[in-house]
Amino acid sequence: MDLKPIEKRTGLTKEEFQEEYFKKDKPVIFTDFTKDWPATEKWTFDYFRKNHGHLMVPVFDNDFRKAGNKYLAPAKEMKFGDYLTLIENEPTELRMFLFNIFKHVPELVNDIRTPDVHDGFLMKFPMMFFGGQGSKVDLHYDLDCATVFLSQFLTRKKVVLFENDERPKLYHHPFTVQSHVELDRVDFNKHPAFKKAKGYEGVIDHGETLFMPSLWWHYIYYLDGGFSLSLRSHTPFSKMRGGWNISRHFVIDQGMNKVLGSRWTRIKDNLAARSAKRAIEA
Repeated sequence: MDLKPIEKRTGLTKEEFQEEYFKKDKPVIFTDFTKDWPATEKWTFDYFRKNHGHLMVPVFDNDFRKAGNKYLAPAKEMKFGDYLTLIENEPTELRMFLFNIFKHVPELVNDIRTPDVHDGFLMKFPMMFFGGQGSKVDLHYDLDCATVFLSQFLTRKKVVLFENDERPKLYHHPFTVQSHVELDRVDFNKHPAFKKAKGYEGVIDHGETLFMPSLWWHYIYYLDGGFSLSLRSHTPFSKMRGGWNISRHFVIDQGMNKVLGSRWTRIKDNLAARSAKRAIEA
């Protein structure tokens, strides 16, 4: 793979961000996107544990994408406080994603601010992501096709990004937004198209924010146990594309999984391999 470092920028104006990154569909890491947020100092493991640790939350392990009747289902539910203690103190594959804590605690929205570098943020729907050291998010692009600004708290995440034009080389599972290749240990003999894939990589630290353009593929590895928050925005096209993705995911993919089980996974594997082979030969 050919991976370039993601640029880190401080003090970007709205005009600079729009011209240099947003309009060019180029990722960037802001070092000061959250500088005015009370959340950057207030939100700690202890704070969430003390004030909201009683919440019951779904947690997911690495098996949630395996075929069968538990496809995309959580591994279990546990108290939020117990989960936070787990990820703070030891490695674990258990993750939480797209967790709308603001549904349970609406006043937390007061701890974040609407950034001035972009318009159209969906401030009513910020989502949080939690994971333990060593947990990872498989390579995918977001189902709703939103533009994403991912802000990191307390600890670090490694990210690898690919624009959507690289999709055929990523062994994309058809009817999904996923690749099932483990990016931290790619077998290039089995998945040779990855040798030609071009993308970006970087590390997001506390207080930093990653801008991910719509439809960009991303793989995330938790270097430490921690959490992040995403703000999203849409264009008319991304809304339409996201609606189509959601329909085919819940109707076609989940329907075929119920009917065919692991056979459906093998079919998607084969289709992904054929697409990657064509990309190599092109």
